[in-house]
Amino acid sequence: MIQTVSVIGAGTMGNGIAHVFAQHGFSVTLVDVNPVQLSRAMDTIGKNLDRQEAKGLIDAAQKAAALANIQTVSNLNEGVAKAELVVEAATENIDLKLDIFRQMDQAAPKGCILASNTSSISITRIAAVTKRPDLVIGMHFMNPVPVMKLVEIINGYATQKEVSEKIVALSRQLGKVPCEVNDYPGFIANRILMPMINEAIYSLYEGVAGVEEIDTVMKLGMAHPMGPLQLADFIGLDVCHSILKVLQEGFGNPKYAPCPLLTNMVLAGKLGVKSEEGFYTYAHGSKELMVSSSFKK
Repeated sequence: MIQTVSVIGAGTMGNGIAHVFAQHGFSVTLVDVNPVQLSRAMDTIGKNLDRQEAKGLIDAAQKAAALANIQTVSNLNEGVAKAELVVEAATENIDLKLDIFRQMDQAAPKGCILASNTSSISITRIAAVTKRPDLVIGMHFMNPVPVMKLVEIINGYATQKEVSEKIVALSRQLGKVPCEVNDYPGFIANRILMPMINEAIYSLYEGVAGVEEIDTVMKLGMAHPMGPLQLADFIGLDVCHSILKVLQEGFGNPKYAPCPLLTNMVLAGKLGVKSEEGFYTYAHGSKELMVSSSFKK
């Protein structure tokens, strides 16, 4: 039974994954080359645990235990040396992920499972740079990790059935709902979601409707909790663009090509929440959703 987990990358996804494992009693090593990022991650985890405590989801003792279960390390070799499972949660960049997996494969103990939180990049391709492709799997958590129930489990071409079964059981231990899928571009979540987001952006680009109208139709007409344009801002427009390119190249089908408006916004640095402007603007301390001035009528 897995008890010791390392998480590579202390960004939004990485700190959320570390939080969930630590809260469920696992010994977690959070690894990032940037000590400042590690400090920010621990601060975020502490604040998110505070919110859970305020809502009565955990008590003070459980919060303290979760924080005590996490140690931070800047050196990857040191960080994975005793791991039974490593979850990579770095930026959605194929070259970066391949480099990390090469390092993980060399430094992690024999028999350690190597998982990626990638939302679109081929697990088979990632596994191919290791000497343990049968122990490589996709473990795609949803954002925000402490809240969202789904974990998309992606089996690469060589992934052992026993590894899949172990990761499915582990996901349930975390209080998640695992869904197994096979390794094709975008898997299931983003193969369906990203074309919808891209079509919403095309509808804006072609003047069919405005930002608020598009999101309102999808929220009230299709029972989506968040409209596709707001969701794109939340995911990050650069991430949406990257995933669409993976789909376009993976299938060789132009229907997945990013809308020119999306491409221009990414080039302009309008990336959504992370840059404080995308289809909406995001002022510090304000919960009011305001359409970006670029799209106001």
